[in-house]
Amino acid sequence: MKQVTIHSDGGCEGNPGPGGWAAVLESGEHRKEVSGGEPATTNNRMELQAAIGALSALKQPCRVDFYTDSTYVREGITKWVRSWKMRGWKTAGKQPVKNEDLWRALDAATARHHVTWHWLKGHAGHAGNERCDQLAAEEIAKIRKQFTRAQLRAGVEAFQQTRVAPAAAAQVELGSWAPATENSG
Repeated sequence: MKQVTIHSDGGCEGNPGPGGWAAVLESGEHRKEVSGGEPATTNNRMELQAAIGALSALKQPCRVDFYTDSTYVREGITKWVRSWKMRGWKTAGKQPVKNEDLWRALDAATARHHVTWHWLKGHAGHAGNERCDQLAAEEIAKIRKQFTRAQLRAGVEAFQQTRVAPAAAAQVELGSWAPATENSG
C-alpha cells in the first residue's frame, strides 16, 4: 500500500462567508495540491471539504498520515462519526448532526484508506499547513473577484436560512447568480 502524507486547511472570511479549502498530498517524490472554494459557507465546512478533497484525489487505497489544524475534523472522524451513524446521524442530544452531508462524504472517502489522523497547531510554521492556508486564501480571493459584494451578501443570507430550516438542503445553490463581470464591484 502506498504511503501518503496529507496536510489540509480550510478557512472562511466571515463565518459564514466566502470560504476556501486546500490540501497538499505527498508521496515520495510526488506532490499534488488540490483546492476549491464556495461563496457562502462556514469554516468547519471548508475544513471538512479539504479533507474530502484530499482523500478523493487518491486514485488507489493508501496508508495516509493526515495532518489537520482542525480539532473539529480530527475529533469528528476519529470519535464522533461512529456514534452519529449508530444514532441515525443524530447527536447525543437527539439533534441532527451539523454538516451531515460532509461528514457522510468524509466517512465514505476515509473508508478505503488506512488513515492516521494528526492534529497540528495552525499558523505555527508547519510548511504543509502554511501552504494549504495560502491556497485556501487564494480560493477566497478568486471568489471575491467572481461575485459582487451584493451577491456574496445574498448568498450568505440564503446559506444562513438553510442552516435554520432543518428541512432545507445544507448546500446553497447559486441559482441565478452570475459571476461578476470584470468591471463590477
